[in-house]
Amino acid sequence: MSKLAYWKNTAWRPKVFTSPVCKIDLRVGGDYLNCMRSPEGQDYWNKGVYREIVEPERIVFTDSFSDAEGNVVPASYYGMSGDWPLESLVTVTFEEHEGKTKLTLRRVGIPAGENSDLTEAGLNESFDKLAANLLP
Repeated sequence: MSKLAYWKNTAWRPKVFTSPVCKIDLRVGGDYLNCMRSPEGQDYWNKGVYREIVEPERIVFTDSFSDAEGNVVPASYYGMSGDWPLESLVTVTFEEHEGKTKLTLRRVGIPAGENSDLTEAGLNESFDKLAANLLP
């Protein structure tokens, strides 16, 4: 399993969320469909398409809110406010650093303010979860 596929399957959600569905076709032009479930049972779906895969350096993909069937929906579908684009671009880079892998994620299109802060907090929890899964 690739680094990104492992990451999306084990850590692609904040710490209190689960991921009951995670379908990944990791190839250029392939897509993914992911469900994050809150502790209260609310499902949040997202989908995207892999635009670029350069092993072992970089993966670029789109990301959109969706329904369970993979149809793109606006952020307001999940009660989110702000000027969210229907699709954002995510770039994940991998670099060797002192015998370890440094993973950097850049996401374009998140509205400023509270939405950005909440997204950053959720991604940081995802990275913490990833680190915990990778440590011996």
